Amino acid sequence: MKKSIFVLLSFIILSAFNIFASENNKILIDQTADLGMTFYWDTLSSSGILEKNGHQITFRIDDPLIVLDNSAMSITDAPAMEDGVIKVSGDFLSTAEQYFKDREEGNGFKIGAILIDPGHGGKDPGASGTIKVDGKQVKVQEKDVVLNIGNLLCSKLKSNYPDKQILMTRSTDKFLQLNERTEIANNVKLGPNEAIIYVSIHANASLDKKSSGYEVWYLSPGYRRTVLDKNSTEEDKSLFSILNSMMEEEYTTESILIAKFIMDGLEAQIGKDSKARGIKAEEWFVVRNSKMPSVLIEVGFVTNEKEAANLNSKAYLQRTAAGIYNGISAFVTHFERSRGFTTKND
Repeated sequence: MKKSIFVLLSFIILSAFNIFASENNKILIDQTADLGMTFYWDTLSSSGILEKNGHQITFRIDDPLIVLDNSAMSITDAPAMEDGVIKVSGDFLSTAEQYFKDREEGNGFKIGAILIDPGHGGKDPGASGTIKVDGKQVKVQEKDVVLNIGNLLCSKLKSNYPDKQILMTRSTDKFLQLNERTEIANNVKLGPNEAIIYVSIHANASLDKKSSGYEVWYLSPGYRRTVLDKNSTEEDKSLFSILNSMMEEEYTTESILIAKFIMDGLEAQIGKDSKARGIKAEEWFVVRNSKMPSVLIEVGFVTNEKEAANLNSKAYLQRTAAGIYNGISAFVTHFERSRGFTTKND
């Protein structure tokens, strides 16, 4: 009986405390403005970011774990969603304010490297189609189309971004295993606060000769890759999966943004000659095994005679490369102006 009374009293006290705490929670967006912080909310992952002077705090609703600059973790009062408004406790705000105060003003994050991956190559021709040129049958191979686009894109990026590493998995007609491509990506050396993006270029094929158009793929949100080295974190190993999941969701958001910008760039350059098939999600090997924001572009169908003819045209390939470049450039500008924090606008 005494035990039951004690449990009941404990429940009443705890409930009263929670109600009191909830009533004293403050609207986050109002507080961040007063404290000089920038607030970003991602509806895709139901997570938020606070940013100040190049540093960030990532959080989730109803989760007491917060991530500090994607490298450390801390425990505080969990943010709450009440009537569509995010509210936080005084302790949450104090933790955030102190963290930013303890750090010197930084330069924010920037894109330090862009890796271009022309698919297939060497003994692997990829998809192929045939067209007539001056009355002769000419084979159009995916490996040649994407290599030409990749080299054009690389040249344009190097000219306009001399401060960044512009890299290619292959710049000649050579064969690479899929795992070799992702190893190249994951082993790129970056400086402090630098990020890398991975762009894989392919051409499509179909038994339906009328199929045409370009599309951009990103990793399906249902797939979870390991983007954090478990041995590199000094935090509680049991929290590894949570931290990894939060970082992966950030990569997914950025990948979707890259895909959107590239689709817009392609539409402006080749939209009159080919149709946009949209942004899609899939678990491509090179995308799911790259520990960074990654997209895979299908520039057109080599099995469609009209599209194959376009993909065999130097002028068309130049426009295609320009469209991809404009998309990447738009993302770089967005990323660096927002100091490394991306949001998805629906």
